[in-house]
Order: sequence, then C-alpha cells, then structure tokens
Amino acid sequence: MRIGAIEAGGTKFVCGIGDENGQIEDRISFPTEHPDLTLPKVIQYFQDKQVEAIGIGSFGPIDICPDSPTYGHVTTTPKPGWGNYDMLGTLKRVFSVPFGWDTDVNAAAFGEVKWGAAKGLSSCLYYTVGTGVGVGVYSEGKLIHGLVHPEGGHVLTRRHPDDHFAGVCPYHGDCLEGMAAGPAIEARWGLKGHELPVDHKAWEIEAFYIAQSITGAILLNSPQKIILGGGVMQQSQLFPLIRQAVLQNLNGYVSSSAILEHIDDYIVSPGLGQQAGLCGALALGLSARENHIASQ
Repeated sequence: MRIGAIEAGGTKFVCGIGDENGQIEDRISFPTEHPDLTLPKVIQYFQDKQVEAIGIGSFGPIDICPDSPTYGHVTTTPKPGWGNYDMLGTLKRVFSVPFGWDTDVNAAAFGEVKWGAAKGLSSCLYYTVGTGVGVGVYSEGKLIHGLVHPEGGHVLTRRHPDDHFAGVCPYHGDCLEGMAAGPAIEARWGLKGHELPVDHKAWEIEAFYIAQSITGAILLNSPQKIILGGGVMQQSQLFPLIRQAVLQNLNGYVSSSAILEHIDDYIVSPGLGQQAGLCGALALGLSARENHIASQ
C-alpha cells in the first residue's frame, strides 16, 4: 500500500510516501513560499508515485468543515499569499484519490496515537512549540473538531511576574504563541533559543507559559498523555521545568498516579520524533482511504 503524506508547515513543506504500518519510504522537503511556487512542487513530487490516498496536515487556521463552501482552504493566516487559499481543492483537481485533511498538530496527535507515544490510548494532546504554537486534540478515540478546530496556541496567558515582554502575536499580543513561540524567545532575548545557555532565565519563563497551558488542558480535557514537539522543545532542559511547574500549578488537585507519581511518562517528547507530523499526515491519508472503501 502506498499512501501520500503532506506536512504543510508554515516554514517548510514535507512530502512523503508511506505504508499502512507508518513506515516512510521516501520524503522530500522544501521551503514554504507563495502557494503558486509551493503547490507545483507538491504536485510534481506525487505525479508519478501512484498513491492510493493523500493525507494533509496543514498549518492553520484552516476550514475543516466538509459542508462549508471554503472547506479545504487556509483561512486567516497572515502568511503572504496563503490567506483564503484553496489548498485541498488545488490538489484534488490533479489527483483523483481520497484525501485526509486536518491541522498539522491534529495530524501529529493522530500519528502518535497510531504509532507513537500515545499508541493504544483513547486520548492525548500534542503541542508543537516552534515558529508558532499549536495544539492537536485526540479525545474519546477521535480527533476533535467543532466550530472550527482547536487553536490552543492562542489561549490567553497569565503573565510571569518577571516578564514584561509585550508578545509577538499579530492578533493577540501576549497569548501563548505570542509569549512562548520561537520568534518570541528571539524577540525577548535577542538570540534564538538554541543560542541561549541551558541555565538561562529564558527557560524558566518558557516553561511557565507552556505549563500554564498544559495545566488548563489537563483540567479541561483530562488527556491520557501530553506530547510536546516542535523546534523549541528540542531544548531538553525544558521538560523537567515544565513537569515541575505543572505539578505546582495543580497542587495535588488531580488525583492521578500518572501525574503525581509518573509525570515523566505523562508529559513526553514525540515517540515518532521529527517524523510525527509526516506520519500523522500518513495516518490521515490511510484513514481517508479506509473511509472511502467503507462508503462504497
């Protein structure tokens, strides 16, 4: 079985081919430019691959409501050229195969459930903390959609007492993304995250904001696993700081051994590593194929 996968990120696109076991056999990546430059590269890659379905995990916001006239569009992104762009429709006009379509973080959560750190669980949250912040939600055995889709990167935050940074989000200023994404670290400290020492004050502040969001998510969604990915989370010193801050925030209120005794196994890095997004898109494509066969 050959399934196509597209991890459509705000910084780069990754396209690949995989199978029903989550094994990626081929992949290619290129920068995310204007859609008139980017989508032809995607089409060229898949043109001779003979895939049975394609899954797309896209940066957002996107329209994921099948009944909507703008289903398959990227919507209110400030990324030049991509606002209100019909990504799914553009690809459907070229490839006559079933398509899976969701956010990149929902896709990553789905991949982790099928083959990664949340395998066998009925719920998990996947955070990506990088150029932006996104949260994918898998609950009661399915990806969560609703009015639109989860936008956990834009929840409002309580400010760290030592932090007077205004925030970089063009919509909300000091939301989670505005305070904790990679560009916020660089704007606040004048250096990229990987250039800062591991004991820099930046990491305590970073952990404060991420832990605040996780605490709220635990209380609201009660996930069985929380997975933290993205470029910023490559700074492994963040994990113990985040876990400790979550424990302090909850203050023993949530009586679960997963948190109170085994938090190192509860808040974790992706089991699929850097492949989480692409494997998640593969899982979306596989699901789309299965649904298409079932409907015939």
